[in-house]
Amino acid sequence: MTFPVHLTLGPLQLPVHLLCEVLAYSLGYRLYAHLRRRTHDRISTEHRLWIFVGAAAGALLGSRLLGLLEHPAQLLHPPGGWLYYFSNKTIVGGLLGGLIGVEQTKKRLGVTASSGDLMVFPLILAMVLGRTGCLLAGLEDGTYGTATALPWAIDFGDGVPRHPTNLYEIGFWLLLAAAVGLLERRGPLPDGWRFRLLMVSYLLFRLLVEFIKPTPPWPGLLLTAIQWACVAGLGYYAGLWARDARRRRAGRWPAAQPPQAAVASLPD
Repeated sequence: MTFPVHLTLGPLQLPVHLLCEVLAYSLGYRLYAHLRRRTHDRISTEHRLWIFVGAAAGALLGSRLLGLLEHPAQLLHPPGGWLYYFSNKTIVGGLLGGLIGVEQTKKRLGVTASSGDLMVFPLILAMVLGRTGCLLAGLEDGTYGTATALPWAIDFGDGVPRHPTNLYEIGFWLLLAAAVGLLERRGPLPDGWRFRLLMVSYLLFRLLVEFIKPTPPWPGLLLTAIQWACVAGLGYYAGLWARDARRRRAGRWPAAQPPQAAVASLPD
């Protein structure tokens, strides 16, 4: 296979990466709409729309900001000119920025029910499709791993066998979907825990997989910008679990809610 992969339609050559991104957004939303029709959503349609606005704004800002911080040396001398400031993006920044946008929007609306649980399986579908596009984009996407002699290494076109970190992530998302499905077969999870599992497991995965990517750590800080963002996100969720533990000890732990969706979203 030659990277990047293109789809040829007569005289046109379409990048498969772009097609996968379009499919990720469209099919992810269709799955979300299907799941919402099959369940009693405790959040009104109007509030859902505002929450989506908050998620989109937070995800856009978070994705761009963390993408820029990933290579601080290039901030003053951006390659390719000023467009560089609008082209960098990262999923970790999108998820964390989207989380902040959603929580702030829900606080203003007075919404206390989880808005993320319903989005877990649509997000997993979108991530699998998106990472498939990243894999097929090869070196252009910049999400490849470091050189390795492992038998499943992939040469993305520069003659260097590398860790196929996109394939690792696709495998992670599929395992997560199976794990959430198995957990919910044993009984309903507490409200918000499905999305918590997604965020915590993904942040931990990215914290570890970044060690086999070529992005250098911040000078003197041992970890990359993405890894520090993962550490901050994991700290936030550790705080939530500590708060829940205190409530449980005090006898104020709410009963588990029925799952919002009857099952086996560039963020919450």
